[in-house]
Amino acid sequence: MIIARILGTVVSTQKDERLSGKKLLIVKPINLDGTDQNSYVVAVDTVGAGYHEKVLIVAGSSARLAEGNKDCPVDAAIVGIIDSFEVNSKE
Repeated sequence: MIIARILGTVVSTQKDERLSGKKLLIVKPINLDGTDQNSYVVAVDTVGAGYHEKVLIVAGSSARLAEGNKDCPVDAAIVGIIDSFEVNSKE
């Protein structure tokens, strides 16, 4: 799973028919300290996430197992909205 933050939406009027009705969001993976990583991902939203929320992303075959994505050409899916997280380090 990947921790990410939602940055925006993707609107696509011409797409694979199996993606019709699916909400596509631009997400940016983040580090455990909340800083941004250097990449972006377009993910299908399966949980009703909103702008700037921290979310859990799954990729690859796991994304196709998310609710409503069976047999869809999906490589990343938002499967959870993060309320909070805690990192315990012994450094």
